[in-house]
Amino acid sequence: MIGSEDELVATCHRLIGNEAAWTPAELALLSTQVPGPLSDSRSHDLESSIAAGSDPLGDAFQRLRSAAHRRDAGAVYTPAAVVKTMLRWVASQTKPSRVVDPGAGSGRYLLAAGALFPDAQLVAAEQDPLAALMLRANAQVMGLSDRLTVFVGDYRDLTLPSIKGTTAFIGNPPYVRHHGISLEWKQWYVTQCRSYGIRASALAGLHLHFFLQTLRLARPGDVGSFVTAAEWLDVNYGSALRSMLADRLGGIDLQLLDPTVEVFPGTATTAAITGFRVGEQAAPMLIRQLKGLPDPAHPVAAVEVPRDRLRAHARWSILVREPVQTPAGFVALGDLFRVHRGQVTGANQVWVTRDNTQGLPEHLLVPAVTKARDLIDAGERLSMPESLRRVIEIPADLEALDANEQSAVRRFLAWARAQGADLGYVAQHRKAWWAVGLRPPAPILCTYMGRRPPHFARNDCKARHINIAHGLYPVQPMDDATLDRVAHWLNHNVDVAQGRTYAGGLTKFEPKELERLALPQLAALHP
Repeated sequence: MIGSEDELVATCHRLIGNEAAWTPAELALLSTQVPGPLSDSRSHDLESSIAAGSDPLGDAFQRLRSAAHRRDAGAVYTPAAVVKTMLRWVASQTKPSRVVDPGAGSGRYLLAAGALFPDAQLVAAEQDPLAALMLRANAQVMGLSDRLTVFVGDYRDLTLPSIKGTTAFIGNPPYVRHHGISLEWKQWYVTQCRSYGIRASALAGLHLHFFLQTLRLARPGDVGSFVTAAEWLDVNYGSALRSMLADRLGGIDLQLLDPTVEVFPGTATTAAITGFRVGEQAAPMLIRQLKGLPDPAHPVAAVEVPRDRLRAHARWSILVREPVQTPAGFVALGDLFRVHRGQVTGANQVWVTRDNTQGLPEHLLVPAVTKARDLIDAGERLSMPESLRRVIEIPADLEALDANEQSAVRRFLAWARAQGADLGYVAQHRKAWWAVGLRPPAPILCTYMGRRPPHFARNDCKARHINIAHGLYPVQPMDDATLDRVAHWLNHNVDVAQGRTYAGGLTKFEPKELERLALPQLAALHP
């Protein structure tokens, strides 16, 4: 068993063999001088395993790198069954002259593609030099080195020469949330989307950037299949990808996997497999809801969704579900309340505090629900503000404070700036970088993500809430007794099946999902 990253690097170099083929970046990974050849038995075992379709190098990499490290880099390697499924779909669409993997890792997609398409050129983009080295070692064993080009860098910087024939883009674009993306790349994403007439959010994750770069590189008739976290189907920042697939990128196939299918091991994420034919704007999209991995022997019937319907819908996951009908005598929660997620602070370690260690005016420290446990522990009534942490709520206009308060606030802001609180995306898009801008107190607060139904609590102490909770705000004035009955009924009648379940058993209720909940008409609610 490979016991360290140094040993993994050395093993890759031994498998590649020819020292002249090593790049300077690869040589720099070696912590000692280049080792000698592998023993015959060890070499035979590794090569046999790789030739049989296994990935012992990638498996070792995932074992040696911490989950947190790999998660930050989006390095989650795809199970072989999913790779095979996606390549089978690509083969049903075209015989590509070139196959491109935008986040190649150890080469699971490209190695399989090299065997399936013996005449295709293989192009890998991979930012991690060690992963790229593993890919080259695997390709050497498989006899694919002559057809392989490895770009060690960011896929968004990749350029492709023109070729005859089609290009197939296939892979598992790295999942990195927007917090891990630099402001420059966020601006790139928004600007490039705008050039296609697409409105985009800088809150999009890295996998959406990779779809956009694929659109930039591809030519009409090229095809692709990417597996991603399915959240883009419904969330606001996924609208740009929905626009791409509905039009220019030409989405024609979408497979939504059941949350129990662990496509991304170690993550609480539901998977979606997209298939697209660039430039296709007429054919309907075929959408399937799968209970397990796709099985050719037991095909699942697809729902054909016309493109005009794709363009009209803000949430695609419901396109394959039966429409929810509000029962007689019931009303949609959204007819009575607007549901709003709490404010994002952008830097909880700066803006959320237990004690006033910074000497700020007390009235600027606002009791707030800052973790789900605040609501769960409170039961059905949140009535003790002293049990809550505080959010520092400074007005955008400091002139609204008196001279002593301004002095204390400016000292705090100097400290906050030293922590980098002014540099984040959220801070830079506020009216003033220090003004968190909490919503007014909501009369009912609820949790929205967990392995249990949402918990609803009456907000007796008028606490504010950040983005770990939702607030329910009545559309029309509502007395306290009625609000009590609504919260009580919701606590005893909302089920996890009404939310969106992710792999690992987490269930999430977005604001619009809560607003679709049906509850009895107010006159029928009993105390």
